[in-house]
Amino acid sequence: MDHVFVQLPDDYSKVYLYQRHVASDGKLITAKQVLWGDFLYVDDDPALPHDPDWTFIVWGPNREAPEQPEYLRIRSEHVARERPLEIIFVDVGQGDGSILITPERDEAERIIVIDAGEGDHMREFLGKRFGGYRRDLLFHAAVITHPDKDHYLGFLDIFDTPRPAGAAGSPEAKAVRFEKVYHNGIVERPDLSGWAQVGGLVEDPVTGIDYVHDLAVDHADIERIFGAPVVIATGGNAKKFPQVVRAALDNGSFTRRDGTQGRTEFAMLSTAHGDLDAQGRSWLPEFRDGQRSYSIRVLGPVVERDANGAPRLRRLSAYGKTKNGHSVLLKLRFGRFDILFGGDLNTPAEKFLLKHYAGISRWPSTTIARQDMILAAREVFESSVMKVCHHGAADVTDEFLETVNPAAFVISSGDAEGHVHPRPDLLGRLGRLGRGDSPILLSTELQRSTREREDARLVARLRKDIAAQIERQTKARKERIDKAVDQLGGTNVLVDGAIYVKTDGQRLIAAFRIETASEKKKWFYFGYEFDGDDLVLVKN
Repeated sequence: MDHVFVQLPDDYSKVYLYQRHVASDGKLITAKQVLWGDFLYVDDDPALPHDPDWTFIVWGPNREAPEQPEYLRIRSEHVARERPLEIIFVDVGQGDGSILITPERDEAERIIVIDAGEGDHMREFLGKRFGGYRRDLLFHAAVITHPDKDHYLGFLDIFDTPRPAGAAGSPEAKAVRFEKVYHNGIVERPDLSGWAQVGGLVEDPVTGIDYVHDLAVDHADIERIFGAPVVIATGGNAKKFPQVVRAALDNGSFTRRDGTQGRTEFAMLSTAHGDLDAQGRSWLPEFRDGQRSYSIRVLGPVVERDANGAPRLRRLSAYGKTKNGHSVLLKLRFGRFDILFGGDLNTPAEKFLLKHYAGISRWPSTTIARQDMILAAREVFESSVMKVCHHGAADVTDEFLETVNPAAFVISSGDAEGHVHPRPDLLGRLGRLGRGDSPILLSTELQRSTREREDARLVARLRKDIAAQIERQTKARKERIDKAVDQLGGTNVLVDGAIYVKTDGQRLIAAFRIETASEKKKWFYFGYEFDGDDLVLVKN
């Protein structure tokens, strides 16, 4: 069955699927709102009437667990064989997790998962999003930006064997595998703590600066540190990072679509590790500038070499700030749009990066010098969209925000106790320092209309009904309980806070779900395009 994609109208207007029959008054019956790039199966039934104004589609067929499909139609002007590049900032709760889906079709499609949060949200999202139309869940790459639990722990459920939660053959039960796993080179060893767990610090004899020098550069390093026969402890207080890496090593075998066998390969990403070009710039392998219509550059961590040429990462501050500050930084460029994935940068990291890319050795002491630094570093960092660093924490610099100069900010945060993310004071700074008069601020937490917690009144009613059921079981009461449980379980799905960014290089939308259960009023989105050199908000 052939497939096409939803097109974005020139005026950014909403697109709908319609029932094939019409109402008694002859009017169209709207079935559901769809979004630019949505996947559509073309109905190839030869008995269908030929009408060039309409494309008949089948909505919802699933290779592994077929549900009753819907037979609908869409205006042919709203159909395209090409699709935009898509980034989904998944609502993983407290933490970061995003998915990059390249615009190529079929076998040429590449999927990259950048961080996975802390729980099982990412695993569930991958199964539901891709399990229905892909024969397998073999993806191009996973990127662990740095070893912080709310970025990497969600990979444990992904790297492990298929979960029993899904019925056999269901999309949610498919094993997810990656050809590559990229990381920042700082890996936390088993049975060690503090700086020792990343190989310790070595002081440079000339500068006096401390460096992390024992980096895991290639797959052999990962096997040496985490592979068998190294014992990886599990259980309540056991360190999680070694468990995640070991799960990827133990369950890394996969079969490609051409029948050949492969195994997941680990590799460090940095300014010195990746696909280096003649100018010394680092690119994500296979995504160098000029190889495709889009590119992915590696801007961090910034590697400095010792006297013998060995790579090392400088101590930026305390242990936590150093491993966070050396996050893998990726900048995607497609046509006229750039998107920056900011990891968990913090103030000392941002100052180091700005000095490095501006080519200066000391933090400027005057307003004019700081502005010169910002303009120099902006040549590298300026982006249309910025994934805000560290979930919207306040430990960021105005200078870095001015350097990136985004028109849209995306914040991935949750409700974890002890965290106040995004910080209200930071939201004000983002609005003040972003591009244009009214930069947009999108947060997975704020876009989520209902938090992932119990609805107290509904749960109280459930408990009362269940208690009564013990004494008197009736069919009507059981149906009432089942309906209430379904309502409670379904609420979070309907108000998921995922943010979708899509671009073809000339236009860009940032979309999220509307707080409604209606399939006809499902999406709200902002639209951007360039007018000369100015990025213009054309739809809101």
